[in-house]
Amino acid sequence: MKIKIYPSKCSGEIKIPSSKSMGHRAIICASLANGKSIISNLDYSDDILATIDGMRKLGANIQCEKDRLIIEGIENFDSLKDKIIDCNESGSTLRFFIPIFSLTGEKISFIGKNRLLKRPQKIYEKIFKEQNLYYFQDEDKIEIKGKLKAKEYFIDGNISSQFISGLLFTLPLLEENSIININPPFESASYIDLTMEVLKEFGITINKVTPLRFEIQGGQKYRAKDYKVEGDFSQLAFFAVLGVLNNDLKCTGVKHNSKQGDKAIIDILKKSGVKIEEIEEGYLIYKGKVKGCEIDLGDCPDLGPILNVLAMYGEGKFKIFNAGRLRLKESDRISAMEEELKKLGVEIETTEDEIKILGKRNYLGNIEVFGHKDHRIVMSLAIAGTMLDKPIIIDGAEAVEKSYPKFFQDLESLNIKIEYL
Repeated sequence: MKIKIYPSKCSGEIKIPSSKSMGHRAIICASLANGKSIISNLDYSDDILATIDGMRKLGANIQCEKDRLIIEGIENFDSLKDKIIDCNESGSTLRFFIPIFSLTGEKISFIGKNRLLKRPQKIYEKIFKEQNLYYFQDEDKIEIKGKLKAKEYFIDGNISSQFISGLLFTLPLLEENSIININPPFESASYIDLTMEVLKEFGITINKVTPLRFEIQGGQKYRAKDYKVEGDFSQLAFFAVLGVLNNDLKCTGVKHNSKQGDKAIIDILKKSGVKIEEIEEGYLIYKGKVKGCEIDLGDCPDLGPILNVLAMYGEGKFKIFNAGRLRLKESDRISAMEEELKKLGVEIETTEDEIKILGKRNYLGNIEVFGHKDHRIVMSLAIAGTMLDKPIIIDGAEAVEKSYPKFFQDLESLNIKIEYL
């Protein structure tokens, strides 16, 4: 699908969709709890649908309503409905599922599409082989067989926190106690805080002894409960940058005290000289001049693409560092943004781990760019397009279905002119 974005002045108010990260976690916890839970304020992105489908195959009874799920969780791991689990393109789904599904003791095949099975999985391969369990991976699937054991784990913290979360979902269900030690550097640590927060809501306690050591008591049980998913700061970032560059914008539906790592967008914008006002359940973002600064992506890698857009319209030099994990996402996001922004005339240089941009206010447009089959690349280019002198066409715009299916409708609701080609 191709979308044409016209230079437009935004106005109005946007309610931010629910957090995909929190949604995944709540669905999993409710599905592992014996009893009925209601998960409300949920948005049905492709990633969330993959997690719902997988938990159904594990044996959970899940009813989808307009913006909520009614979940009857599993009593045990003997109710497996299917041994082929399609994770689509969701890294969270795959990495959360592998240790959980190991508890069935069955031979399970995980499949996906695009770059999913090319993203790093070596941590689990090492764990399974160290425990003499079956693990096989090729370009089409990952196969496992055998239950993970309670033990002391040592996990590298610089690949993805999703492996650690996967273990945190699983290890409390084993009979004996376990320990997870994180080998520094520990990147995206905030996502582990999110996992622990949702686990606690569903009756599971993790003892965080130090930032790098977690003690997990065995023999725990998930408790069913009703849970409302909070708004997503990853998605707020696109509209916050739109407000800063384009016109004042009210963003609602998020918690000021959220533990989401991408809440860093608020501090990053303030650091760059932008005025932001807290309002009830959200923020008022004021249009302003963005000053060059240095930005650390170590704990908020998903902000990378939209911060490229912030920088291209800023004043002075921007340096985005600790960005290497952007190369391991749905696309190589460093390379993808460099390629597309250069088409627009942006002065951008990159290394394996850094992005340097010299900002200016005016870019021509009147060009076609490519979304690289990556939802965050597409959404970032769309925000950039609202500020160009002439329209741009984004090829591959359907990638937004992965995390934010109503993204373009929401942009239109803010008076951004869009043409569907």
